[in-house]
Amino acid sequence: MEYKDTLLMPKTDFPMRGNLPNKEPEWQAKWEEEKLYEKIQEKNAGRPTYILHDGPPYANGELHMGHALNKTIKDIIVRYKSMAGFSSPYVPGWDTHGLPIETAIAKKGVKRKEMSIAEFRKLCAEYAMTQVDGQRTGFKRLGINGDWENPYITLLPEYEAEQIKVFGEMAKKGYIYKGKKPVYWSPSSESALAEAEIEYQDKKSASIFVAFKVTDGKGVLDEGTNIVIWTTTPWTIPANMGITVNPDLDYVVIESAGEKYVVAEALLPSLREKLGFEDATVVKTVRGSELDRVVTKHPFYDRDSLVMNGEHATAEAGTGAVHTAPGHGEDDFLIGKKYDLEVLAPLDDRGVFTEEAPGFEGVFYDTANKMVTEKLEEVGALLKMEFITHSYPHDWRTKKPVIFRATAQWFASIDAFRDDLLAAVKGVNWTPAWGETRLFNMVRDRGDWVISRQRAWGVPLPIFYAENGEAIITDETINHISELFREHGSNVWFERDVKDLLPAGFTHPGSPNGEFTKETDIMDVWFDSGSSHQAVLNARPELSRPADLYMEGSDQYRGWFNSSLTTAVAITGEAPYRNVLSHGFALDGEGRKMSKSLGNTLLPGKVIKQLGADIVRLWVASVDYQADVRVSDEILKQVSEVYRKIRNTMRFLLGNINDFHPTTNAVSYENLREVDKYMMIKLNDLVKNVKDSYEAFEFSTIYHQINNFCTVELSQFYMDFAKDVVYIEAADSHDRRAMQTVFYEAVVTLTKLLAPILPHTTEEVWNSLIGEGVESIHLQDLPEVKVLADSEEITAKWDAFMQIRDNVQKALEFARNEKLIGKSMLAKVTLYVDGEAKTLFDSLEGDFAQLFIVSDFELVEGLENAPESAFKSNQVAVQITVAEGETCERCRVVKKDVGVNPKHPTLCGRCADIVVKHYEA
Repeated sequence: MEYKDTLLMPKTDFPMRGNLPNKEPEWQAKWEEEKLYEKIQEKNAGRPTYILHDGPPYANGELHMGHALNKTIKDIIVRYKSMAGFSSPYVPGWDTHGLPIETAIAKKGVKRKEMSIAEFRKLCAEYAMTQVDGQRTGFKRLGINGDWENPYITLLPEYEAEQIKVFGEMAKKGYIYKGKKPVYWSPSSESALAEAEIEYQDKKSASIFVAFKVTDGKGVLDEGTNIVIWTTTPWTIPANMGITVNPDLDYVVIESAGEKYVVAEALLPSLREKLGFEDATVVKTVRGSELDRVVTKHPFYDRDSLVMNGEHATAEAGTGAVHTAPGHGEDDFLIGKKYDLEVLAPLDDRGVFTEEAPGFEGVFYDTANKMVTEKLEEVGALLKMEFITHSYPHDWRTKKPVIFRATAQWFASIDAFRDDLLAAVKGVNWTPAWGETRLFNMVRDRGDWVISRQRAWGVPLPIFYAENGEAIITDETINHISELFREHGSNVWFERDVKDLLPAGFTHPGSPNGEFTKETDIMDVWFDSGSSHQAVLNARPELSRPADLYMEGSDQYRGWFNSSLTTAVAITGEAPYRNVLSHGFALDGEGRKMSKSLGNTLLPGKVIKQLGADIVRLWVASVDYQADVRVSDEILKQVSEVYRKIRNTMRFLLGNINDFHPTTNAVSYENLREVDKYMMIKLNDLVKNVKDSYEAFEFSTIYHQINNFCTVELSQFYMDFAKDVVYIEAADSHDRRAMQTVFYEAVVTLTKLLAPILPHTTEEVWNSLIGEGVESIHLQDLPEVKVLADSEEITAKWDAFMQIRDNVQKALEFARNEKLIGKSMLAKVTLYVDGEAKTLFDSLEGDFAQLFIVSDFELVEGLENAPESAFKSNQVAVQITVAEGETCERCRVVKKDVGVNPKHPTLCGRCADIVVKHYEA
């Protein structure tokens, strides 16, 4: 007889190597064929809903790790909710309008000026849909489960129709108006920009101090006195209409080299050196309020520049006197409006000076900086020029500087319902908590929203104009356009004449001759995505508004969170979301932003081909995503190692329950040994902790909890000593079936708990389980937290035992290093304990030699009895010696009774009994 044939070794078809890049597509094909997403919805029909509304990624370009982070977090949440008693449909979306697609089309050689707008827009739509298809394939390969056949796409007619309704409702409430005021203008995009489209980068600028000569001092200043201003935008001097001083600041008139100058008193010390005023004497001091309406002359144009009082003039920098060009700054515009100044912005859409700036016509504004300073120097008005590097607004798409430029634009008034917006922010639950403060402050401080864009690819503003110039936005026109867009798409606006866009027989008092024109601007793309609560949540029967969760990157406080809140509060009076969760950015291993120029980009598609989607997903679960996260080959290697540990744990568990059937072989909890109960309690604790962590969106906690459970509780303890039971004992022995019961519960529980994070691997585990007739793990519910008898008492005892076991392990390791023993199975452990530990051991049930994975064990009361050579800790002393006896050929334990059965001279008594009873014919 071969004794090895009597061992019950693990058997499983679950392989050690995941081979994820090849296996995952097979599972995905099976899920698609079996319509798993639809089955999940059917299973959860009638349950309470949990709606995570997908913020639409922009349909342009390859997926990056930020996409993977974002979509995987969403998928983990939706999968968790779908297994936690909720109906949680997931409708993915795409944002498809805007400049990047126009630019991409232009790069393909398409000449926009040589075709109609409608033809150009068709090319944009075709390109956008190819991008949607490409990204959809990438998201599906990542294992994202959703309604991929019916996503929402902002260019689809049904979406645009609902967006028009949002606009119409806001107009009806008086929130939409047309006005001329300075807005962020991007010469590189030839369009106005919203605040959400601005990012700040460092820029080198000329810093100049300029003298404006007083022509009417109002009895306060002498004629010819110079009021000194400071600016970092010399190109705006041609548009100067005034100077602003603070009414509550003191200003000094100083005399230097025969000239008089006016600056803020508080800034004089710093200006003496900077402007060469070291020898200057103070002639007089005046309050800013006294300088109100003093008149100066523009340095090189024949026009006045009025001195005004404004709070925005401060003594923090410059001179305390602010150069004011109402056409090129918000504060300038507001003070200019108060003093009835002309709003001059002498630039065209490309940022080139017009005839309104004599001497600079046809010159790009940035190029004109040098020309303006030369002109100022020529007329003797330039006191000082130097260069500074400062933070300056840039177009977030083109990365080029933007300017403030007054143009006629359509706006959504924020002032009109700002209090409602702020109240709505307060009513939402924010994770992280600072999100509330961030959005609250943005809403509190933001100006009105410029919603018009001078581009082709977008949803047209549904506005008609009467013969007298009056804008027409009525329920009748809005409803008509909405239905036209629903039937034909928004391109109909550019394909048809105005008369064919208006309702039949439409008349208006402003058009006695029945002539009308239409707006040519399109809407800001943030209005597109910001209308998704109406076009998706409200429009689709399986969804509802408000959503339970909006979850996006932290840049969306200024973007989608903001625009969605604005449009929703405007038309419904409440926020479109109950909860908002945000994540940070994906950086490289050194914490740098990923970019092609740095060569540090890591693409999820490439990682999936090498390691598999489940590794990317496990990385997402491993990071504290609420801050910026790092990813690199080295980090993914570490994650892969954790994956390997989890997989090998699953394989061990599966292999050792190959002959176990839960209906016939399971041992009830009350009949388990105490150590088995302890593991069931630990597993139950894991269920509670993991479910709590899912509920709090704390996936990195789950990652560590499960990794710790697999590594410490299972691999280093329970599974380790289990080999002496599940391999050695008879198949139906109580101890073996008890441990198999725990193994089975552990693999079922771990598989369910991990399913939202590792959908492919858990499906593979589930497929290998015996006695589970259900087709997919993803149609299961998460395990419930159980009430287990005596759990506190058992946990307290066995936790204390585990601490002592740690000391025994250290002593064994020390003995190995000293070459006293080889494997621990050659050792005898003599444990010297104090009274408390003796009481503990007396109360415990178990084979302690087996639990310590040694061949012999002796317990001695009295720490004082321990020899000097013993390994000592606070409660115990451990003496390691070589076990007496011979090694059993079958169980490899050193026993004194080896050969007790003469028919089996190489076996110990236990093994001889098992072989005789179960394996001898």
